[in-house]
Amino acid sequence: MGRSPGASIRRPVLPHLDERQRRLYLASEAEALGHGGITAVARVAEVSESTVARGCEELTSGAETLGRVRRPGGGRKSAAERDPGLVAALELLIEPREVGDPVSPLRWTTASLRDLSRELTDAGHPVSAPVVGGLLRAMGFSLQGMAKTRAGSQVPDRDAQFRHINTAAERFLAEGLPVVSVDAKQKEPIGDFARPGRTYRPKGEPIIAPDHDFIGPDTPVAIPYGIYDLGRDSGWVNLGTDRNTAAFAVESLRRWWKGQGCLDYPGVDRLLVTADSGGANSADSRLFKMGLADVADECGLSITVMHFPPGTSKWNKVEHRLFSRITHSLRGQPLTSYEVLLETISATRTSTGLTVHAVLDENAYPTGRVLTRAERKSADRRVERDEFHGEWNYTIAPQDPGQQLPEAPHDESGPPVPAAATFLLTHPALTGMPREQFEQLVLHLEPCQQVLTEAERQGAGRDNRGRNPGFGTLDHRHRVLTAVLRSRNTVTLTLAAELMGRTRNVLSYHAGRSKPMLAFAGPELARVLVFRRTHPPRTLEALKRVIENHDNEINSGNS
Repeated sequence: MGRSPGASIRRPVLPHLDERQRRLYLASEAEALGHGGITAVARVAEVSESTVARGCEELTSGAETLGRVRRPGGGRKSAAERDPGLVAALELLIEPREVGDPVSPLRWTTASLRDLSRELTDAGHPVSAPVVGGLLRAMGFSLQGMAKTRAGSQVPDRDAQFRHINTAAERFLAEGLPVVSVDAKQKEPIGDFARPGRTYRPKGEPIIAPDHDFIGPDTPVAIPYGIYDLGRDSGWVNLGTDRNTAAFAVESLRRWWKGQGCLDYPGVDRLLVTADSGGANSADSRLFKMGLADVADECGLSITVMHFPPGTSKWNKVEHRLFSRITHSLRGQPLTSYEVLLETISATRTSTGLTVHAVLDENAYPTGRVLTRAERKSADRRVERDEFHGEWNYTIAPQDPGQQLPEAPHDESGPPVPAAATFLLTHPALTGMPREQFEQLVLHLEPCQQVLTEAERQGAGRDNRGRNPGFGTLDHRHRVLTAVLRSRNTVTLTLAAELMGRTRNVLSYHAGRSKPMLAFAGPELARVLVFRRTHPPRTLEALKRVIENHDNEINSGNS
């Protein structure tokens, strides 16, 4: 006696099965009923007999488990299959700068899914934004932000300078001497201003701040200048209230030494300072060097300074050992007063043992100070430059009160410029004109030089502000050459000075004095001076390569 189909089929289970599972389940019940089972099961389950029959065929054929509802190829065709030209049209739109229509509006707008969908529809490929997103994912595209990883032009010996700094720091630390990393953090406005970051608060009770931050000229600001001690993992922050100047940077270092450094390192007479190459502690700042000389004399320290190459300040230890932690401490809360800022910075701690001390500096640091000639000479004589990149690495030793520095010799005439250097620097690749044309230019500008020399002489006799006696002289020919090279920037003045047997200051001074003469050279030279090299050669080998490449181009053009 057969089973009742209504009793065997569990109808409440059917809604929980997908289409294929339901078909196979009903087919198994129909086979169990035997003859007439397909009709009975279809009537009870309220499905068509063909559905149950198809399930019986699948069971009889022993089909493999698909892991999906439909067989491969089942269902609606994709948009790319229905429209064979859709993917190609999308590829043309997604990279319009390379292969797209130059007048496409997507060249100047963000390629969002809606923009792409609209452009494709207008081009005869109707498609929705979600479908465009699926096509892009299938093509290997994804939403990505900009990655700040491309480095700028690298200065020569950048990596060598890093190794030089690292070697010196390891040597100082091994001898128990202080090594500090210094830099200024960005200005912080003091007041009820919103700050980025989040902090834990009771739910629904955020810190309230004005919807707009109006920072005016009268808004007080704080300038944190940080000094990070590499050996002791401690930080000192001098919180300035005026301006970020060289005097402020020097005062921050002085305060650190008197307040903390001399206690942590009693009896030492040397200090290593690492800094970036710009800002208040710039490698080119004589004011910074003069201030360090005063600190060296006052504290009896021999201060060695090593600057990171331009564009590499983020590798300075103070950035990611001190400032990053301070920024983390200041997140999500307004700096309503200097006291709040001081206490928050002083409370900065890390699991590795970092401690931070902060002080307020309310001194005034005016800008626009111009050094006198004597001060510039004195600053240059106090600096003992390293043999390796002396512009980045130098030492300032303390001076005895009774010690008199020797006067710098006055190079009134200077040795003659080597003929080989003149021949090399007058190459057409550097001057932009044949050597014969350059000699004609020198003769053409000679009357202008005589007028300029007379004006300088009269100026010196009238108010003693004529030719600077601290700079050596150059003959007229080389003054014109220096002015042309500086205008075209085809070789650095440092390299040109080395070849000519002068100092860079000598060439810089005479180039500036002689540049007005070039205006009388005529329109042909004006067109030559329009060219200006972005990265001039800094070494003799690089200069020779530039000349060789120029000669090769000329020879290939003639052939």
